[in-house]
Parts: sequence; structure tokens; C-alpha cells
Amino acid sequence: MRLPDADIAIIDRAAMLRGRSRTDFVRDAAVRAAEDVLMETLPVRMSAASFDAFMEALSGPPVPVPEMIELIRRPAPWETSATSED
Repeated sequence: MRLPDADIAIIDRAAMLRGRSRTDFVRDAAVRAAEDVLMETLPVRMSAASFDAFMEALSGPPVPVPEMIELIRRPAPWETSATSED
């Protein structure tokens, strides 16, 4: 694969930060990108019974998740007032 020197420098810097060789870094990045593309285009297959269970779960009443409720109620970092010095 032929790349411009600037691209190689960026890849080398990122690989170094991860403690990986350029080859390992590029291979892993390429495989991850390929998996993403395939996952976007592959149909999800399941049995009729699994599909029925899936649809039942979607159609049922929502079940609260306490951790998600706490997270949503927590103020965002930019919404909290700066701590005052006492």
C-alpha cells in the first residue's frame, strides 16, 4: 500500500501511542472498518420463535433501568456551577 508521507507519519504516531507496529495498527484498523461495513449491510437472521420473543420485548411496557435514570437526572458537567472556594 502506497501512502503519502504525512499519512504514514500520522499512522506511525498513533501506532506508537498504542504500543503497536505500523502493520498491526493498520491491519486492526482495516479489519475493524471492514467489520463495520459488513455489519451495516448484513441482515439479522433469527428463528421465528426468537423473532416473536424480540417483538414481544419491544411491544411490552418499558422497564426502568435505575442506572439510566440516575444518569439522565445527573446534571451535565457544563451545567454544574463551578465549585466555590470557601
